[in-house]
Amino acid sequence: MKIKQARATMAHPAFCGVARQHLGELTEELAPRWEARCESARHERRRGARRRQAGSGPTYELVFTDRLLATLVHLRTGLTHEALGMIYDVSSTIIGRSISEMPPLLTERGFAIPDRPGLRLHTLEDVFAYAAAENATLRIDGTETQVRRPRANRPGRQAFVSGKRRQNTIKTTTISDHQGRTLWSGAMRPGRMHDQTLCAPRASPSSSASSPA
Repeated sequence: MKIKQARATMAHPAFCGVARQHLGELTEELAPRWEARCESARHERRRGARRRQAGSGPTYELVFTDRLLATLVHLRTGLTHEALGMIYDVSSTIIGRSISEMPPLLTERGFAIPDRPGLRLHTLEDVFAYAAAENATLRIDGTETQVRRPRANRPGRQAFVSGKRRQNTIKTTTISDHQGRTLWSGAMRPGRMHDQTLCAPRASPSSSASSPA
């Protein structure tokens, strides 16, 4: 599949979960922040100012729009890095690196609340505080994505082994309300940790939090 075809497919709301207009606004808002982070990282690696003109050197195999789309589709559908790599005709490593760059940008922006313009949730604590204030029932679940096995002798290597899937995975927690509308997604952690273990210290009886079996 050519890159333009892949981009058009991934940009459909059925895949990424957002309207095209909203996607355009999201891209316009986050792209400068992503580029600033990339330039800061390059400056740190160079240990000094740029020596060549901006735009010189190797180009990205995936531009920001494609990186954002791959992340949104992964979060919405659970498509693996390998599957997304097949769609974009790049390696799963590039997809994994691209997806790891987006959550911090999305977290800084916060998650919008349906029917509550101007209110955004940034952390798990924000989610539970909102649920307690609104007497809302939360539905908490986690998705697992297979990752490459951590290198030998790495501390905490066994923490990535999922007891459910018997694979090395990363889990992402997603929280929705009683109508199934997503309120928050994040808290990526090694696959061995149970969903309730991550959320239990933050939950309170007044949040009416529940987890599907």
